[in-house]
Amino acid sequence: MMSDVLFKPLCRIDGYLPIEDHGLIGDGATAALVGRDGTVAWLCAPRFDSPPIFCGLLDHARGGAFRIEPDGLHEAAQWYEPDSPILVTEMRCREGTLRVTDCCPVIAGADLTEDISVTRRELLRSVTVTEGTVRMTVEIAPRGGAEAEPRVGGVRIRCHGRPDLCLHLSSTVPLAGLRTVITLKAGQSAHLLLNWRQSCSSASTFDPERLREDTKSVWRRWLAHLNYDGPQEPLVRRSAITIKLLDHFENGAIVAAPTSSLPELIGGTRNWDYRYAWVRDAAFSVYALHRIGLSHEAAGFLGWVLDAVDRDGRPSVMYDLDGRRPPEEREDDELEGYRRSAPVRWGNAAAAQHQHDVYGEILDCAYQWAAHHGTIPDPLWDRLRKLADAAGKEWRTPDHGIWEVRTSGRPFTYSAALCQVAVDRAVRMAERFGLPGPVDGWRATAEEIRQAILKEAWDERRRSFTEHLGGGGLDASLLTLPLRRVVAADHPQMVATTKAIVERLGAGGGLLYRYLPDESPDGIAGHEGAFLLCSFWLVDNWAKQGRLDEALELYDSLCARAGALGLLPEEIDPATGAFLGNYPQAFSHIGVISSGVNLARLLRKKKQTG
Repeated sequence: MMSDVLFKPLCRIDGYLPIEDHGLIGDGATAALVGRDGTVAWLCAPRFDSPPIFCGLLDHARGGAFRIEPDGLHEAAQWYEPDSPILVTEMRCREGTLRVTDCCPVIAGADLTEDISVTRRELLRSVTVTEGTVRMTVEIAPRGGAEAEPRVGGVRIRCHGRPDLCLHLSSTVPLAGLRTVITLKAGQSAHLLLNWRQSCSSASTFDPERLREDTKSVWRRWLAHLNYDGPQEPLVRRSAITIKLLDHFENGAIVAAPTSSLPELIGGTRNWDYRYAWVRDAAFSVYALHRIGLSHEAAGFLGWVLDAVDRDGRPSVMYDLDGRRPPEEREDDELEGYRRSAPVRWGNAAAAQHQHDVYGEILDCAYQWAAHHGTIPDPLWDRLRKLADAAGKEWRTPDHGIWEVRTSGRPFTYSAALCQVAVDRAVRMAERFGLPGPVDGWRATAEEIRQAILKEAWDERRRSFTEHLGGGGLDASLLTLPLRRVVAADHPQMVATTKAIVERLGAGGGLLYRYLPDESPDGIAGHEGAFLLCSFWLVDNWAKQGRLDEALELYDSLCARAGALGLLPEEIDPATGAFLGNYPQAFSHIGVISSGVNLARLLRKKKQTG
């Protein structure tokens, strides 16, 4: 057991564990969430965007789960084996202590820098009693019900709700069916292997130790490329693993989060399906990994997104894992939602929106990738040129913005800024690599957009930039202008905007709201929590404005909000510190990495200059 692990009583609210009481495991094809009570409360198979087998996280009675439930459980702790996604849950019970080790094994010897599938389509659960004698219930209950058929070394499971899926549960102890009660004494173990292969043949014999060691080796070999020497180094490492767990290894797509419909406010309706690849989120992810030496993911993402653009003729906001339009958004009336926060949604209607920032995300990602690799092949450049030209034409056209409002479009400042990024990066790549293109025209367009932002997005009365050209409310995405090199952080208008955002969007404790729906209508009822990434953007602005000590203090306080496992949600409840929104969220872990890199660079510079 890790010496610094904190055991805590289990506390359910409305029948649910807190969101932060769950750990993430995965294999580059899908992911599972394991609660501190030993329950797998979330698993979609065979992919992130497949219908869930278990979604007890969204309905503890009807969602389904894979439980290992010891009698008399009163407190528990979780931790990861170092530099791996192998999760340990230790539960103290009335008669003893039980340890469950969970992972999704990957193919032995796999190289995570290659765009290939490494999934074995398995979930391995190893149970060991470390003290006393523990009686426990092992229950597998897929959503929609199931039937079990005995097989050598386990059971075959037919899911009523997923007739397309063939499940097998292999076990080193006899199973009575979907529910089995077993008793283990100190030193005794049981191992359970759930697989969802296409074949209906059961893997009845398996070597759990070898599966774990092979998986650990694959992940540690990938993480050995990480290069970071800065604040909060353990959390940066965990953030890199977390983002990689959201990567669809086979083709470079990266999902925003592995879950759907975890609410942005308990009891509210802002519940969305994040199991898809947003161009913006994925581009942020690969850039963050690139900055700490994990560069391969940028190439995979670029190839994946440009193939998708070629199919559609223009970039979309998001795609499914195959680079196609996600399914239509629908509400699931069978599930009550996390803590009765309905509706539960599958699919995402934002896929039909126009968001012009995607041009800048793709071009900036290509620029960073090319700076590392030193070249841009002609076919790639032909595709990037078209995107730069489109950005130069569309930057004034209203869209739905980074926050995907469900009102009519507006000429959002962030969208215009990222169109400026697109044409600016086209200029930089053309000049650096001697590539053909209307460089003078792009340069003029980039400056035209920049001047429009400085003049048309500025509100003299508010003393700040505003959410869209011509006025509007405050928007925390304005904090990205210096980070994308559109407006310098120490520009007087940017300093004033930073101050205004803290004053007007501050939620307390260094937290920020994205915007105020009363001032910036988004077409959605209710409110939400504080958005973590916005606070990391504030860290970067303060650091670049010479407020390095304050920036470092804020960064440390944000990192301290991570759960015991080093995982972060999309949002935080400012009143309680509880996690809100889909979890774990790539955006928040991007903030940990990117702000850490920025602070490390500025701290070194400060040290060198005395």
